[in-house]
Amino acid sequence: MNALVLAGGKRDGVCDGTAAVNKAFVPIAGVPMVTRVLHTVRAVPAIEQITVVAPTTALDDSALEPADVRRSSGERIIDSVQRGLSESEPDAMTLVVTSDAPLISAEHLQRFAEKLESIEADLVYGIAEKKAHEQRYPGVPHTWARMRDGIFCGGAVFGMKPRVLPQLARFLDELAASRKSPLRLARAFGWDVVLRFALGVLSIDAAERRASKLLGNPVRAIVVEPDLAFNVDRKSDLELAERYAFEVARL
Repeated sequence: MNALVLAGGKRDGVCDGTAAVNKAFVPIAGVPMVTRVLHTVRAVPAIEQITVVAPTTALDDSALEPADVRRSSGERIIDSVQRGLSESEPDAMTLVVTSDAPLISAEHLQRFAEKLESIEADLVYGIAEKKAHEQRYPGVPHTWARMRDGIFCGGAVFGMKPRVLPQLARFLDELAASRKSPLRLARAFGWDVVLRFALGVLSIDAAERRASKLLGNPVRAIVVEPDLAFNVDRKSDLELAERYAFEVARL
């Protein structure tokens, strides 16, 4: 299996006080986040080749040295994914990891990769359960979704076969066009799904079925370990990431 690491995007508040081109290059305990992620992916036995997408101005940065292939990122995440997978076989499952997840472990990433190899899906999304995440990383804010199966947040890991990209890009464009119209969004997902989600009774299985129908490709969600869902989205997350990184280093 090959891997794609996403290190695109513009500077944001996480970069304040640094010269980083974007948050992927902001250091955690002296090591750029993207370097941490690349080294971890490199340590996963299931991974053969690593491609990283990053701003053109950063492609020669030594922080990207662990990658095998470097490509320019796009304006949007979906554009970066398309560029990163442009030479991949349409039916080949690829592990996709965001670069703002500095605490991911090779052990848990390997488990996720093993599940990707055995699952029947074109798009797989890693999700983390709230109780487990708060036990491991107390005080880390997330956007949580209450489902019938529990309370979950999105992770930093995906599995994707390139053949799903055209449909996924069209669907994301539709969502972007509908973002200011709740009625249009409800129509896109279906009133039944929207109502069940609002009431907290939508099951993961039902969400997978609706997503699969919308994309025309099988979609699955996999519950992952908390370290695969620790994202640095704000400046305050940097301090937490540094603290937990030092804790891991002492183990």
